[in-house]
Amino acid sequence: MREKINRIIFGHDTKGGKLFDIVLLWVILASVLIVILESIPSFHSAYFKYFYYIEWIITILFSLEYVLRIWSTKTPFRYIFSFWGIVDLLSILPTYLELVNFGFHYLLAIRIFRLLRVFRILKLVRFNREAQKLLLALNASRHKMSVFLMAVLTIMVILGTLMYVIEGGENGFTSIPQSIYWAIVTVTTVGFGDIVPQTVAGKFLSSIAMIMGYAIIAVPTGIITVELATKKSEDKVCEVCKHDNPDNANYCNQCGLKF
Repeated sequence: MREKINRIIFGHDTKGGKLFDIVLLWVILASVLIVILESIPSFHSAYFKYFYYIEWIITILFSLEYVLRIWSTKTPFRYIFSFWGIVDLLSILPTYLELVNFGFHYLLAIRIFRLLRVFRILKLVRFNREAQKLLLALNASRHKMSVFLMAVLTIMVILGTLMYVIEGGENGFTSIPQSIYWAIVTVTTVGFGDIVPQTVAGKFLSSIAMIMGYAIIAVPTGIITVELATKKSEDKVCEVCKHDNPDNANYCNQCGLKF
């Protein structure tokens, strides 16, 4: 029984596993929709009772799923402390926290935990192979991205320091951290306009930062694109149905052809 439940919950290649994934997918979407609708004041006041009952039904379903995942896996602690185990726990914990009553003032703080229920939307990723490829590509490019972010941080500090020296406090650049904030806003092409250089030298430096911003934004896109292309080339393409399969697959998960 434990092995059968494990194949249904963790597997995606059986009829029961696919049905379980579809049902769970719709429950996740419904739970996130409830959280969004409940945040609207008029809906909250008019339909609070219905939201409350539906939320508890969904929480019980997610709790049952969480317990079954722990019970059916051979390595329960590995699942509990894994990324998906933590996400699954966050999807049920906020509702139970509302039952803790330390007093009226503490209840106001506990309301914040209700917002954590939106973490259930992260559970959707496990149903999307393309999303999993993106996560793998991000993980593979983490070292390059770390070096790139360090370089960007260095540039921001240099730009902010130079602007602080050029403009000074009389033009709004009251400190180096304030000037670094201006550099980040400018390089990312956001341009809030709350701090604006007034001198010719400051405007010249701003122009350089704006042009530099386009190049900086393009770099991480290129890094991730290369990793995605690499992951794509590792997939096994079925000769019959042309379906993409993981590189370690022995059978096509669409038509069942043996590789």
